[in-house]
Amino acid sequence: MKAIVGGIIFIGNGQIVSAGTVLIEKGKILKVGHDLKVPEDCEVIDAHGKIVTPGLIDVHTHLGVHEEGVGQEGHDFNETTSAATPYVRAVDGINPEEIGFSDARRSGVTTVQIMPGSANVIGGEMVILKTVGHIVDDMIVKSPSGMKAAFGENPKRFHGSKRMPNTRMGIAALFREQFIKAQTYLEKIDGGKGVDRDLGLEQLAKVLKKEIPLRVHAHRADDIVTVIRLAKEFDIDLTIEHCTEGHHIAEFLAKSEVRVSTGPTMSSRSKVELADKGWHTLVALAEAGVPFSITTDHPVVGIEHLMTSAILAVKYGLDEKAALQAITLNAAKHLGIADRTGSLEEGKDADIAIWSGDPFDLRSKVEKTFINGEIVFKG
Repeated sequence: MKAIVGGIIFIGNGQIVSAGTVLIEKGKILKVGHDLKVPEDCEVIDAHGKIVTPGLIDVHTHLGVHEEGVGQEGHDFNETTSAATPYVRAVDGINPEEIGFSDARRSGVTTVQIMPGSANVIGGEMVILKTVGHIVDDMIVKSPSGMKAAFGENPKRFHGSKRMPNTRMGIAALFREQFIKAQTYLEKIDGGKGVDRDLGLEQLAKVLKKEIPLRVHAHRADDIVTVIRLAKEFDIDLTIEHCTEGHHIAEFLAKSEVRVSTGPTMSSRSKVELADKGWHTLVALAEAGVPFSITTDHPVVGIEHLMTSAILAVKYGLDEKAALQAITLNAAKHLGIADRTGSLEEGKDADIAIWSGDPFDLRSKVEKTFINGEIVFKG
């Protein structure tokens, strides 16, 4: 058993416990609160003068499939041989020794979702991992955790000169075509008809059966609206990834009851659909009541800047509690794993960061990171 004692504890749900204690047993949080009795045989971690937070969560990364500093040899995130590749799985391309994982642990990031890139209209399955380990299978929290899709400039740029899609109309048409094929595939199976196995249609069927959500790369407001239209057409669960122009349609998003991840706002305006990128998007979403997370889209912005992104969001008007929840509890809800992580509550995984000072002060640093109750980084 371990006890983190004396720190100011940010639970992750908006509550703060001063001079509190976190008791950890068998990789789980046993209790959190004031004046907890610490067993005599407990390993005590002194957090007096420190801030204790849940481990941070980045909901949208290419960690381990887009390796830093390697070049083409480490680019395993876009299978560009076709505009629709629902049959690929990010889990099969992850290098757990990639330096980004150690950067994550050093920065208090304990859980990430890893997904294919945005070159294809349908990109393949994604996976949620803890950020420590040498065997990917031992790091998995949830697999698959969603199906990647992408609208807007990227699919047009990668495929338009060679094959469909060349336009936004073509993107939507190819999307419909793929899901109609999957519907037909399911109808034949449900009707007792023999069908040849089709890996891509099997994996799209998981979306149609609501076993996993569709997670769609969409920056521009009109692309976001198209995505929501298609989700209603096929009755599928959805998250919007990036949501750069979400501030233009914040009320519409709220009525649609869709979760969004926003970012990487620290990046440059590298293409036309990022022209109106800014921290004002998060403020508008918060005011409209849209549930949102903050992402780095690592390695577009390094995962070590997930907390930096939250700090800048606060600088430009976002409430501090909302900013923290966007990389803890709301992020866990976005991923469908809030029963396991995202806040320091009894029974959840003991994924914890201890900070030298206020985590919303850029001068503060992570001193210790715990994953499943074990120290995985010590500064």
